[in-house]
Amino acid sequence: MTAAAPEALDLDKLFAARLHAARSRPYLATALFALHTVESRQAPTMAVDRHWRCYASPAFVDRTPVEELAGVWVHEVSHLLRDHHGRSDRYAREHGATGPAEHLRMNIAADCEINDDAFGDGLARPEGAVGPGALGLPDGELMEDYLRQFRLGPRTQSMAWLDCGSGADGQEREWDLGPGGAHGLSEQEREAVRFRVARGITARPGRTSKGWRRWAQEVVHPPQPWRELLGAAVRSAAPGSGASEDYTYGRPSRRSAGVPGVVLPSLRRRPPRVSVVIDTSGSVDDTELGSALLEVAAISRALGGRRDLVSVLPCDAAARVVHPLCHAEGIPLLGGGGTDLRTGFTQALRARPRPDVLVILTDGQTPWPDTRPPCRTVVGLFPRGYGNRSWDEDDPDHVPDTPPAWARVVDIGSAPAVG
Repeated sequence: MTAAAPEALDLDKLFAARLHAARSRPYLATALFALHTVESRQAPTMAVDRHWRCYASPAFVDRTPVEELAGVWVHEVSHLLRDHHGRSDRYAREHGATGPAEHLRMNIAADCEINDDAFGDGLARPEGAVGPGALGLPDGELMEDYLRQFRLGPRTQSMAWLDCGSGADGQEREWDLGPGGAHGLSEQEREAVRFRVARGITARPGRTSKGWRRWAQEVVHPPQPWRELLGAAVRSAAPGSGASEDYTYGRPSRRSAGVPGVVLPSLRRRPPRVSVVIDTSGSVDDTELGSALLEVAAISRALGGRRDLVSVLPCDAAARVVHPLCHAEGIPLLGGGGTDLRTGFTQALRARPRPDVLVILTDGQTPWPDTRPPCRTVVGLFPRGYGNRSWDEDDPDHVPDTPPAWARVVDIGSAPAVG
């Protein structure tokens, strides 16, 4: 005979499993206890929504051992901490990924990101948990990476039952209580939980997995949108009132109304002049030099297309010729030797009129000026996957100086173009 379905959700068993999960992964305890449990006979197993509700099937809880339920708790809360619903929303918009098949693929990819290092060390692997190995994919990658590497097919036929809820793939379910339902967390509360977990991991990483440490670092120190920050720095460097302003008749002064028959000019702020020093030393490859010219074009857009206000100075151990941006297409990015951008600082500041902003595009393998330049300085660092290692073959243990505190330092990466 088939066992009768349980009449009610066994909360004692479910909460015992959550306590086991918190003891096995103490850095996740804040998030685990922030989840509100909702009984659901429509959910096939356990699932979460983006408002931090956990839907549990009474039949699933009844047939699953406590040790495996603990792993399911950790798995489900991981979807929410890693913002899989928000990331799935973005992926769907960017790739036109709609329909049940695509959302199943997102759920599988999100599971692969979590399950590659979630279990063991006191936490049992739940039956049927999907990992990258089942798809012939490597461990340690993100959901978006896995989505590029597989399609639904023979390998995924056994995964069709997966349903971790809207908190995993962004697609609302019929059992979701929605934003107006009871016991959901507000956006501010969700971010507070996420930040508290991340701070706990970064403060005491201990035996925390590499995936969780990477996640925590991005939450505590989120990637900076390089071009937005660059645009803000350029715009904020516009000269203030006084001698650096000029008069224009293009927009008559409001005082003209008090002087009939006379048109008075108004004051206009002059846009800043920007000097870009590009590191052309041997440690900077051709791809990065091409990226540097793209950033120069972004700077011009931040100035409303005023190419005459931007100059470019290639520099390795010696500063080259300063080129106006209006001739940017023919700028020779000469170099290939050692790196000493101090000469670039010196030559850029000799220009007349002097720049209001210095932008330094470099890999960071350079000495820096001892004194602060008399203008705003932004340092854009080319990404380095290997960390801050030296390119000095004579001294492989050498660690280059970090940019000085007076410079605004950002990583050059993909971001929206400057407005």
